[in-house]
Amino acid sequence: MRILIVSQYFWPENFIIGDFVRKLAERGHEVVVATGKPNYPDGRVFPGYRAGGMVRERFLDKVDVVRVPIWPRGRGGGVNLALNYLSFVFSGLLCFPWLLRSRSFDAIVVFAPSPITQVIPAILLKWLKRAHLAVWVQDMWPESLAATGFVRNAGLLKAVGGMVRWIYARCDTLLLQSRAFQAPTARYADPEKLVYFPNSVDPDVPAGGPDALPAELSSLLAQKFCVVFAGNIGKAQAVETVVQAAVLLRDAPEICLVLVGSGSMLDWVQGQKNLLKLDNLALPGRFPAESMPELFRKASALLVTLKSGGVLDHTVPSKIQAYLAAGRPIVAALQGEGGKVVEEAGAGMVCEPENAQALADCMRSMHALPLSARDAMGQKGRACFDANFDMNRQVGRLVDILQARRSGLKG
Repeated sequence: MRILIVSQYFWPENFIIGDFVRKLAERGHEVVVATGKPNYPDGRVFPGYRAGGMVRERFLDKVDVVRVPIWPRGRGGGVNLALNYLSFVFSGLLCFPWLLRSRSFDAIVVFAPSPITQVIPAILLKWLKRAHLAVWVQDMWPESLAATGFVRNAGLLKAVGGMVRWIYARCDTLLLQSRAFQAPTARYADPEKLVYFPNSVDPDVPAGGPDALPAELSSLLAQKFCVVFAGNIGKAQAVETVVQAAVLLRDAPEICLVLVGSGSMLDWVQGQKNLLKLDNLALPGRFPAESMPELFRKASALLVTLKSGGVLDHTVPSKIQAYLAAGRPIVAALQGEGGKVVEEAGAGMVCEPENAQALADCMRSMHALPLSARDAMGQKGRACFDANFDMNRQVGRLVDILQARRSGLKG
């Protein structure tokens, strides 16, 4: 198939869509990516790029990538994020038709974490290219705006809901990353458009080997019972609860919380670590994707946290699939669909979100288990991953869905 991927985020930013594109190209599909300038999550445009100007480049010498100007996220905040979101819309509407003027596509797939507005340029491209438009819904608007506190005004939330309804009406297929997205999304879209299509992880990513991690971090992982969190350190991840749990665990010096990554709350966490003298909380920074297999292999357990309520209870954080693939036991401080995946797989322990005492108790309980029990959890998690979330399987299924729905069949 000839497939155009539209996404505000793409390599070298670390999102699963990069691996998905690689897998599609390896299977012989003609793939083109339309994206912005990389600046997530730190808010600064990556070295080698600048915010202005259009760029053409190649990804892995197989995939053409076109990039449009974007307003960097900066350090977050409503104004910067709004400008970041809107700049991609306007740049995409103005530049993508020109950059892609000689290309034809069978299908356009939008990888759509926040913001949903990134679908708007793809709608124009759908009409110009007469292609099937599918949106891989990662985040539910306007519910996520309310859940994170980004938008509190009821009138504005209603207006955003109207915009979402307008966008979904112009899409042909809506791929839902969580089964729990079904009912909320059906309030804004024709239920016939909805297809459950969970996030996945590439199990074939080459591992960086024993030297992929700094010696200091490797030593910490070997000496302590390290509960490792990997990914975006932001407001939605309820990092305040993680810090409070570290305070409660100061009487258990053998347990260490390791937060790997970056994000809008990293400076706050670092400040709390210094202020409260939390020697059991490590912030080693962000590492490339090829370092993750070694990090997960050496972790005693893997941590996923999320704020509670509303849309967040319907979401399955992508790190859950990565943790399942790693075959390590999981500590999950979240409820709803994400917690259900971990619980039903028997892959770890689940506790109430935003409850520091419950999280600390859960980590104590995990530490108290014999190694054989923790290993059994990891093995069950890997079995769940193989059955439901392997990217090799999901890439083939995506093509099948697109071909079927282009032909008027239900995917």
